[in-house]
Amino acid sequence: MLVLAASAAASGPGKQKIELNAADQAAARRVVLRRNDLGPGWTGGRVKPDLTSQVSCASYHPKVSDLVVTGAAESQFRSTGLVLANEVEVFRTAAMVDRDWRRSIVPAAVPCLRRTLTKGLGTQAKVLSFGRIPFPKVGTHSAAFRGIVAVSALGQTVRVLLDIVLVGKGRTEISLDATAPAATARAVSSTERRLARTLAARARA
Repeated sequence: MLVLAASAAASGPGKQKIELNAADQAAARRVVLRRNDLGPGWTGGRVKPDLTSQVSCASYHPKVSDLVVTGAAESQFRSTGLVLANEVEVFRTAAMVDRDWRRSIVPAAVPCLRRTLTKGLGTQAKVLSFGRIPFPKVGTHSAAFRGIVAVSALGQTVRVLLDIVLVGKGRTEISLDATAPAATARAVSSTERRLARTLAARARA
């Protein structure tokens, strides 16, 4: 499934600058989701982060050309019926995180993310709903979005949730994406809150 949060952060006129350094690479790796954060039954681990993804909509194109990413890490994990993807980006300054948040987490992001999700799902799936959902304050900034998708296969249709959780703290931006059966929404939300607090606690203020 799409890792939409990272794509949204990379949208807009121009591109954010990528100037990775060893110290901030290490800082990103300290934050990123680990298997021991999840308990038994999970597979996966760190993967190479994709810093080139972009989301572009006529009504949503936050400026990012004045932002500089100095560290990045990503991990992906799977369990029965659940997929988690986590990306961590460290910016040169905390002010850049604040600036990115003010520009990116705006009402226009919702229809753009929904359109991007719809395009990426193919003909066997239909987005039933997508919008911002309540999420506790974690770090300096936090927000969450949820999509409900109907997926058809072998004559059956099942509902799947696609969640995006975003957290900003100090120089660090964290995205946590979840894909799971819609019937497990309550358990998934609980897991997301716990993991968001764990990841934010590892990020430097």
